[in-house]
Order: sequence, then C-alpha cells, then structure tokens
Amino acid sequence: MQQRHSRFFHQTALLVIGCLALMFSAISSAEDKVPSVAWDKINAGAILLDVRTEQEFAAGHLEGAINIPFEVVLNKLTEQKLSKDTSIVLYCRSGRRSGIATAELVKAGFTQSYNGGGFEILRAHEAN
Repeated sequence: MQQRHSRFFHQTALLVIGCLALMFSAISSAEDKVPSVAWDKINAGAILLDVRTEQEFAAGHLEGAINIPFEVVLNKLTEQKLSKDTSIVLYCRSGRRSGIATAELVKAGFTQSYNGGGFEILRAHEAN
C-alpha cells in the first residue's frame, strides 16, 4: 500500500511539474512577437535586426533594419562588442528564426533582446 501511494505521489508530482513547465513556456512565448511592443522598442531607439537571408532582405525590409542572418547574429554582435544591455528587436519571415536568434542572445546575456516576429505583420503595424 505504501509503495502504491509513493508511486502515485511521484506520478502526480511529475504531472504537476510538466504542467508548470508548459505554462511558463507559454507565458514566455506570449511575451514576444507583439507588434505594438516591437514598435515601441524600435521607436525608442532599439537596433532593428532582420535575421533573414540576404536575398529575403533585398526583396524588402523594414526601414532602418540591419541584415544579419540568424545563424551568425551572436557572433556578429559579439565581434562588434555591442553592449549586452542594448535594446534589440529581431524579426524574420514568421518569427521562428528571430525567436531562435533572440533565445541565443538572451542566453549569452543580451538582456534587452526582443523577438519582433514576422516581417509582414510588423510592416502592417508600422503606422500604428
């Protein structure tokens, strides 16, 4: 009987931990990719990084954006000795690549990095 209770407690604890992890990851991902937040940061002077390919950038980009493909963002910003508290907004086509780059920057200590999401959505909200 004692062993059954212990196993039940263990399984319940794992379920609760899993639910909490999902909840916190949803909260974390909900905090980025909000066009109005991205534009507030951009209008306040954040560096705007387009992390798409050179070809995508050449086909159209947000005014003032700097193109650094997502695979090399951390290396480029580190080479430039950019302060880790610099406000940075990253975007790509859908928000996936900018999310990867943002996570990499945050992990490296860039505390003011923000995933602005997708190019078309940001462009549609630019005037707002």
